[in-house]
Amino acid sequence: MAARVSARELIGRAGELAELEAAFAEAAAGTPRLAFIAGESGIGKSRLLNELLERVGAAGGRCFGGECIELGSDELPYAPLSAGLRALVRDGDPVLADLAQSDREELARLVPELAPAADGGGGATETGQRRPFEALLALLERLAADWAPVVLWIDDAQWADRATRDFLAYLGASLSEDCRLLAVIAYRSEEIGRRHPLRPLLAELGRGASARRIELGPFGREELATQLRDILGAEPDPAVVERLFERTEGNPLFAEELLAAGSDGRGGLPSTLRDALLLRAERLPDEALTALQVLAAATRADHRLLAAAAGLDEEALTAGLRETVSAQLVVVGRDDRYGFRHALLREVVYEDLLPGERAELHHCLARALEARLPASADPAPLATAVAHHYHASEDQPEALRSAVAAARAADCGGAPGASAALLDRALKLWKRVPEPAELAGMDLAELRWMAARAHSFDADEPHAIALYEQALRDLDESAERERIARILIDAASARWGTGQADAARADLERALELVPPGEPTPERARILESKARFLLLQGRFEEARDAGEEALRAAEAAGVDGARAGVLSRLGLARFFFGEFEAGVAEMQESLELARRAGSNDELATAFLNYSDALHLAGRTEDGLELVEGAVREIAPGDRSEVWLDCLRSELLYELGRWDEAEAVLPKRSRVASGTTRLFLLLRHAALAVGRGDRGSARQDVEDMQRTVVDSVEPQYIAPASALVAELELREGEIEAARRTIDVAIDRIEYCSDEPIRMTQIAAAGAMVEAAAAETARDLGDAAGLEEARSRAELMAARARASEPETDAAPYLRLARAYRLSAEADLARAGGVGAAEHALAAATAWEELRRPYPAAIHRWRAAEALTAAGERRAAGAAAATARVGAERVGSAWLLAEVEGLLRRGRLPTPDGAAGDGTGGGESGTGRGGSGGDGMDGDA
Repeated sequence: MAARVSARELIGRAGELAELEAAFAEAAAGTPRLAFIAGESGIGKSRLLNELLERVGAAGGRCFGGECIELGSDELPYAPLSAGLRALVRDGDPVLADLAQSDREELARLVPELAPAADGGGGATETGQRRPFEALLALLERLAADWAPVVLWIDDAQWADRATRDFLAYLGASLSEDCRLLAVIAYRSEEIGRRHPLRPLLAELGRGASARRIELGPFGREELATQLRDILGAEPDPAVVERLFERTEGNPLFAEELLAAGSDGRGGLPSTLRDALLLRAERLPDEALTALQVLAAATRADHRLLAAAAGLDEEALTAGLRETVSAQLVVVGRDDRYGFRHALLREVVYEDLLPGERAELHHCLARALEARLPASADPAPLATAVAHHYHASEDQPEALRSAVAAARAADCGGAPGASAALLDRALKLWKRVPEPAELAGMDLAELRWMAARAHSFDADEPHAIALYEQALRDLDESAERERIARILIDAASARWGTGQADAARADLERALELVPPGEPTPERARILESKARFLLLQGRFEEARDAGEEALRAAEAAGVDGARAGVLSRLGLARFFFGEFEAGVAEMQESLELARRAGSNDELATAFLNYSDALHLAGRTEDGLELVEGAVREIAPGDRSEVWLDCLRSELLYELGRWDEAEAVLPKRSRVASGTTRLFLLLRHAALAVGRGDRGSARQDVEDMQRTVVDSVEPQYIAPASALVAELELREGEIEAARRTIDVAIDRIEYCSDEPIRMTQIAAAGAMVEAAAAETARDLGDAAGLEEARSRAELMAARARASEPETDAAPYLRLARAYRLSAEADLARAGGVGAAEHALAAATAWEELRRPYPAAIHRWRAAEALTAAGERRAAGAAAATARVGAERVGSAWLLAEVEGLLRRGRLPTPDGAAGDGTGGGESGTGRGGSGGDGMDGDA
């Protein structure tokens, strides 16, 4: 029999290894790189990855990462990243001491062993913590900057948990351009089907220029012969090579296992890899096979866990484990935990167990892990593992109890998605067990309510609504009035988020009828707060202010800080629209302090969002951005609050012309499935795509956005979304469709709202559409069409004028004026008189607000008008300024239009250069491009 199972040298992967080493060299030189290693099971992905890691280490590089763990429907958040962190802690790596205190505290949430280095532990502080994404990125960048080039590696990524997938998406968008990092992700290609959660991430990451994909194929005959020669230490018989090649189809692991199972290849060979692996396992002594079977159920385990679950005495267990390691079936990791040499080995051993054997092993593992919970500094992953093993053991009572316990731990750990999945499991088990309420520690209505809240915080409102409705049906209104009222408040919020405004208001009215009139109860305060919130979101500010003041009195009487925080935040924003800016700011600042005291992620995020938005609308976008970036550092991660903050941060960066940064912080589209949160996310993606001129992405984003916005009654979405749709329709030459889009949006906003900013915004977008219609009619000699466009443009400009505040004290005056000047510029363009003067006035207004994109569009329009008037020098100056703006933000369509104008008109620029007169170069028709005029998107 061969002395070894595996070849000593890496066989047949010289080209792939060279490609990875080249990527590492590029990363070491200061250009971050991303590599995927894909291939079927046993093809050699892990072997290639390990060879790279060894070479990187020998060259002085750093390696950080781990393997993903297969737990069925359960997840251990950040599993491979936590493994990398534990290795740094175990080695006492000095990079940990170099991290900022806030980063160490955040990382201690993932690996409690870091707590001693964090001067007091990694528990939550009064003001929250930095998000783990940013802390992990800071660690990687510090490693790469201060120590050596870094390889971040993730193996078996087909099992990556959601948190790890989200971090990889964040990493792909957030790495600095000079970070010396190579990220390597290995996965089984045959498992990535159409609905696999890794698939969209691979597509997103793979589009970048820095990414490369390495697909490992099977060995040829010569490579297989080299592999056998290395293992056997002698020249293999050509007949053996041929037989193994035919049987394995060039799969290296299969060849290794067949050779190990069949000695030197003579005699009968197992027909499948599964048979070969089982044959080797079955040759082990009984105690070794027992240890192997326990490990198959555990996936990875330390000696103490195996001892507790195997039922062997210490001597027998140690001897058995030594046999498995000697047989090269099991390896010992750097964390002293045992694992299989290859995941396929574990799968085969596990699948060979009888159902009863599996159940008993999982039950033993669950009990052993549960015994560790009281002393655990990080109970969430341990509780999840306990729930997983009880579920796999088919002990349904314990599965129910442990699922609820794990859901509570996951919720406390900021993982509402994991909590929701565990609670869904508990609900399925409810009718299958005796005394479920005793096991769960709550009745069925409470469990459904808890699950609904988890789904809602995970931005899955449709699922949440169904659970709220079921919970309400479980309760007797005559005996459970206050609890029903509390559920109705949550249900109303979820309904509003999916565009069910009437149903949401009906829920609140019903809830108000259930609470004692006039009594200062927390429920009454929450109901009135929600009522004020809905009115504010709908843009009915006078009613919102009145409702907010009533809600504030109720919250103060009930002494509910969380409700007071929510009311003050919304009341402060409502006052802003009445010119009471300082009073509103004071209320929003007080809201922040109350939300911190209440410890509510949702209320704190709301306070930050409304305050930042108020500053943005007042023309203080940089101040709003500074505030929301502080919120990102302060608020714990894991739910919809995180997505909202990232979307608002992206919006403010977009408006300031920092588009690459805006894209980097924007969550991926797949992050949120439904509701208002998804609408906000799609709106931000669409604005970037339309602004850049990426029509393919823009069309998909706009279509998705239209399906979501159709039921909304919130002007903050109706106006910017409709402006984007109209702009894209103009770019596609669909003027009548763009007109319909604008008209419908105006009707919807007028019907439900008295919101002035959104009306000026949509009116400006409407004027842009009519200017394009007028230019088309003028080109075609269509006098009637030209007159219609002029008339409609005048109506749009009149709407913008009417919505502009009459007093200079209005905080949003500068923004409303910029929209009004944009509308008047497009009115002048439609009429063909004074277009340059009006366009320059609009550009100046946007420049004063530090919004370079709409300013550049109006400079371009001014250059067009000046060119037509024969004022070539002034036109060249305006076009040059527009070109700088387009280049700054990264608007390809606008840059092409400006450069085309410079060439066609042979316009001189301030530096003395002129166009070459060749003409052409436009990416579009020259008719569209509202930019800031139609894409403000204030939240």
